[in-house]
Amino acid sequence: MLIVKINEAKFEYDIHSLVKAFYPETEIKVILFEESSSFTSEGPIFTITFETARITMSVNKDALVHTVSLEDADNRPHVKNQLKQLLYRTLSEYTGKELPWGTLTGIRPTKIPMTQLEEGKSEQEILQSMKELYYISDEKGKLSLDIAKRESELLSTIHYKDGYSLYIGIPFCPTTCLYCSFTSYPICIWKNRVDEYLDALEKEIDFIAEAYRDKVLDSVYIGGGTPTTLEAEQFDRLLGKINRSFDFSEVKEYTVEAGRADSITREKLQALKRNGVTRISVNPQTMKEETLKIIGRQHTVAQVKEAFYMAREEGFTNINMDLILGLPGEDEADVRNTMEEVKKLNPDSLTVHSLAIKRASRLQDWINEHGITTLKNTDATMEIASQGAKEMDMQPYYLYRQKNMSGNFENVGYATQGNYGIYNILMMEEKQSIVALGAGSVSKVVFADGRIERADNVKDVALYIEKIDEMIERKRKLFMIHDNE
Repeated sequence: MLIVKINEAKFEYDIHSLVKAFYPETEIKVILFEESSSFTSEGPIFTITFETARITMSVNKDALVHTVSLEDADNRPHVKNQLKQLLYRTLSEYTGKELPWGTLTGIRPTKIPMTQLEEGKSEQEILQSMKELYYISDEKGKLSLDIAKRESELLSTIHYKDGYSLYIGIPFCPTTCLYCSFTSYPICIWKNRVDEYLDALEKEIDFIAEAYRDKVLDSVYIGGGTPTTLEAEQFDRLLGKINRSFDFSEVKEYTVEAGRADSITREKLQALKRNGVTRISVNPQTMKEETLKIIGRQHTVAQVKEAFYMAREEGFTNINMDLILGLPGEDEADVRNTMEEVKKLNPDSLTVHSLAIKRASRLQDWINEHGITTLKNTDATMEIASQGAKEMDMQPYYLYRQKNMSGNFENVGYATQGNYGIYNILMMEEKQSIVALGAGSVSKVVFADGRIERADNVKDVALYIEKIDEMIERKRKLFMIHDNE
């Protein structure tokens, strides 16, 4: 455990996140001076002292001391940025490390260059600003700017003011993967209640179709869980209901996460195709058989290939594949092999995730048993994936980060021309309202002043079915607030 002592209760989250980025393998505690006697540090002790016009940080009392004078002590965002700069400089000097994303700990780094592009700043000004303010590396600065420009172009036809996108969650899976923290329930247990779940979904669909009848629908995304745990006839029921309830004349993308190969059948693919789905995912995460077993994906590499070719045979021309870098025991050779196998399939888009260690996942228990050093993600593995995407004529089009990511890297979506995942960008940039249906989903309504209000559905499937009217009422209240402003 490492201890960060502070004299005032402020910016604890930001302090914890940045220190954790330098010490990913260590538990970090941010505590007030008066609480420090209750904790024992197993490493250096960091001390942060807030004063009226300056902040001081020291390591092991006075072994290393840095101070920053506050230029505008009443401006909280400015103070936070100066604090994070001070933290970064001190930690970097002490550890000898540099972080590719500098002081940035938020999940949407492209928001910075996108905002500055909208303000009319030049590319050079943006890159210089990101380097000076946030200590971002040249490589990551260029990546985020490149993606921001592409996102701006892709979203130029989106109906922000009078439009929305629709998310529908199917919270069932064949099994729960080692790293997963999403809302999911074993389909073997819930198989006899799936139709009840669809009944509840249809009630939400009816409400949204009426409440948003005068708004433009831009994209539809069905995720999970694993949506392809539904049977073909259940897809016909759900997708048919969606198609009858909403005006698809402006819809630019209709996605279903087909996901795991052990849940994909030809009959299900045919049901998706005849109901107008335009984009699907076939997600291996890795092409190493041994790793698939470790992470609890009960399918083989051969099944992944079979599912992919089957989707092509059924006419799908926009297929995404998800990969995760930093999985247990995998090294550069494993990532290189995965990319070679993916290139043979030649998908239309590729989402490369850096493994994120979620407290709600079983991965934390696995780390406690085997050690975090078995999770390796490096500049080299990220470059292997990037180069592989480039060789498939793909460009990076969206980017986001998560807490506790392996190697402190990022998740990047790559795609060939015309096959960019529009919903993914909309989710990340938070410029359009997303209406989300199903257990564990969260609707996000964007107001004219840019603020975002949320309405969440309960995660428990049985409770969602039982309280569906309450879930609808939550949305009704949120929509009323939005419509009255």
